[in-house]
Amino acid sequence: MSTKQTITDKLSAAFSPSFLNVIDESEKHRGHGGWREGGETHFRVQIAAAAFEGMNRVAQHRAINETLSHELATTVHALAIEVQRPE
Repeated sequence: MSTKQTITDKLSAAFSPSFLNVIDESEKHRGHGGWREGGETHFRVQIAAAAFEGMNRVAQHRAINETLSHELATTVHALAIEVQRPE
């Protein structure tokens, strides 16, 4: 399974988002630190979920980082997070 799919599956299971977009931005970072051939090192997550209501931005990001702790420790070098209000 690809890292992108793993991220999608874990975030879907943890937060039941009404919107989720996982973007592999690795190619934009070719030659930078943490980049490796084949990509899947730099991601942007756009997510909207009722689970984040009442949480400040730091708590939202912490919850996502905890959910993806294995990936962040092993394969993912950088993760940009955009939490949106659910519709």
